[in-house]
Amino acid sequence: MKTFIKYLFFGLIALIALFQKVYSEEKIKIGLIIPLSGEYKEIGESILKSVRLAINKINDENLIIIPKDTKSNPEITLKISKELYKEGVKIILGPVFNNSSIYLDELKEVTFLSFTNKINNNPVNVISAGVNAISQINTIKKFQKLNGLERSIFLIPNSNYKEEIESAIKKTKINLKDTFIYNTDPTVLTSQIEELTRYKQRKRNVEDEIIRLENSNDINKKNKIAKLKKRDTLGGINFDSVIIADFDEGLKSVATSFLYTDISSKRITYICFNQWFDESLLKEKSLQPIYFPSINKKNYEIFSEDYYQSYNSYPNQISFLSYDLIGFVYYLIYKNNFKINKKIFIKKNKFKGKIGIFEISKNIITHQLNFYSVESEEFKKIF
Repeated sequence: MKTFIKYLFFGLIALIALFQKVYSEEKIKIGLIIPLSGEYKEIGESILKSVRLAINKINDENLIIIPKDTKSNPEITLKISKELYKEGVKIILGPVFNNSSIYLDELKEVTFLSFTNKINNNPVNVISAGVNAISQINTIKKFQKLNGLERSIFLIPNSNYKEEIESAIKKTKINLKDTFIYNTDPTVLTSQIEELTRYKQRKRNVEDEIIRLENSNDINKKNKIAKLKKRDTLGGINFDSVIIADFDEGLKSVATSFLYTDISSKRITYICFNQWFDESLLKEKSLQPIYFPSINKKNYEIFSEDYYQSYNSYPNQISFLSYDLIGFVYYLIYKNNFKINKKIFIKKNKFKGKIGIFEISKNIITHQLNFYSVESEEFKKIF
């Protein structure tokens, strides 16, 4: 099975490589700008190792990757990009961080495929290749339709990612009952979720119903009152699902606040953003089931194992993306008869990578993702 999946992914690339010499005898130069020193050195080194794995799979001697160290500095990023352009490079993979792109519009002749997932306010020559909010929300829309979810509330953290999510909501036209911006401070968050879920009113409903029964002639009132005293709240809510655009401890804080207000996953459907199969979620039984869009888990595991066999260490998440991007760019160049120009990123094209299917049109990359649940302490594929 492992061999079969590898064949599926690189079968087309191998075929392309066979015909490459027919079309071009020139070297295909692709730049790679990543942090190879400083605080984020490990991220850059992992990306470089993944790129080398991809190059080995493609096996085309005319494909040359030229790595440069950004030192995670915007000025240095521009400087080394200019150096690459002087070497004849017109396509550069990177940078890793969004703020490293701020000066790159000075090099309008070069197209950058950054590893970030932010697509708003990028320079016109920078294409974000990360798993962005649009790709994730489109996958959530599919899950909504399959499960008849018509009253979803979208919860957005008040962070520097807020505008990105709000923009994606508009572009995808996802069906929502409401959106809600929440404070990431847990002490403030709980009171916000209480208000959203009408917790205090639902709590008073229990007290009011007990008083009503005590003053009634209901022959079963003792049993009913006993049951009510075991409840924390009484009354419905006006949504059937929540979409939480958060990760790690932030996600857990939001979900815990809902549990505090007596809204468990038994009453509504919990959906979140890509969690990269965070195994700590498997231990959070009270949050299960929770659903999320993601890359293909099996392919990620196979890639991680190949990486480990080659380097005796495991890759980071961005390096998985870099592995696919090499094949993706090579495929686009092939489709353009090995001519490297901006047209290859404007034409509508699809490429099946390990992450999933890359789609590009008018300088925007989106991904067709899978959908998973964390349920019974396991990751389960939904589609």
